[in-house]
Amino acid sequence: MPDLKGTPVVITGASRGIGRELVLRCAREGAKIAFCGRDREALEKTDRDARGTGAAMTMFSALDLMDPALAAEFYREAARRVGAPRVLINNAGLNTRKARLWEHPIEEFDRMMGVNVRAAFVLMQEACRDMREQGGGSIVNILSTVCHYDNERMSVYTATKKALQGLTDVLRKEAREHGVRVISIYPGGTDTEFRAEARPRYMRPASVAEAVVRALTMPDDLVVHHLTFRPMVETNF
Repeated sequence: MPDLKGTPVVITGASRGIGRELVLRCAREGAKIAFCGRDREALEKTDRDARGTGAAMTMFSALDLMDPALAAEFYREAARRVGAPRVLINNAGLNTRKARLWEHPIEEFDRMMGVNVRAAFVLMQEACRDMREQGGGSIVNILSTVCHYDNERMSVYTATKKALQGLTDVLRKEAREHGVRVISIYPGGTDTEFRAEARPRYMRPASVAEAVVRALTMPDDLVVHHLTFRPMVETNF
């Protein structure tokens, strides 16, 4: 997939941060983009900016991915309006707070699992059906460098990302015979609203989006399986 021009792309978690920048970066490639998030006002701004940046077509939905039926409905509407997706980027992620394992109520555990794992699972199932019929495509899951460590007060978030990592690694083998590329992205510290305080020494969301698009547009005879990158401040972690 040398470029994304005219390519139907689905992106989740696009209200702000990395997701918003992924939409804008794909727009500059001339992609047809369907994206979702929870903040309608923010999504409307992302849509306006994407159209002004060069997207071939856009659509968005404001929804809570905690509901798997809504996730599947969003995907099917995207397929109807921008075309059967050739690229799915599961970017939506939720970390309600840092806490010790015994401090998380079950409702908090369920919500993080629902958004971070189950929604991605539903969308991958939908995408695999279309991509198998098309004879190829790319699924990108935005994981985290927490998959490489065991950080205190991050048990549930880490569990969700490692669960998604497991699904991704197995799907990579299952989808190979159908020409579907499955890419795991492990960003380190990124200066987004995901964090309570600004971290200017961390990576910019636009830089993360650039790395993802480069992984997607590699020559057809190779595929990125795992891509880890961090800000310089984290080099020694």
